[in-house]
Parts: sequence; structure tokens; C-alpha cells
Amino acid sequence: MEISADQWWIIFGLLGQFLFFMRFVVQWIQSERKKESVIPVSFWYLGVGGAGILFFYALHNHDPVFSIGCFISVFIYARNLQLIKRKKPVKSLQA
Repeated sequence: MEISADQWWIIFGLLGQFLFFMRFVVQWIQSERKKESVIPVSFWYLGVGGAGILFFYALHNHDPVFSIGCFISVFIYARNLQLIKRKKPVKSLQA
């Protein structure tokens, strides 16, 4: 069985949707463990990955609404990662 180019694009889009969905699964599990609502760093990484893949999928399908939404989302998630990284203290090499 040979997979067509269109089928590969569908698989690619489903992968993006799966990553995007997993953000909430990860967030839910972490919140249950801590017994409070939290947003783990992995939430933002999954968002960048999922939205990035979905952006290219939407471009391929010539969907401007979906493309714009995913494009903007990637920057929002990346900005959150930048803010998190900036907040963490830099470890010194001195003992």
C-alpha cells in the first residue's frame, strides 16, 4: 500500500493536533499531582510544536484563518518559554 502526498499531509496535521492536545493532558496530570492548577514548561513546548506543525498544515491547505491563528500562537508560546528561561537563575560553575 502506497501513501499519497495528501495522506502524508493528513498524517502530519494529525501529529500537530496530537501534540497540541497533549498540552492539556500534561497540564491536567501535573495539576492533579500538585493538587492545584499549574502550567508546566512542557505545556509551552508542546504548544510550539503543535502550533508550528498545524501552521504548515494550514498553509498547505490554503486556510488563512487557521494559518494566522497558529502563526500567532507559536510566538505567544515561544515568548512564554523565553520568560520562563529568563526567570530561572543561571547556575554558576564555581563549587
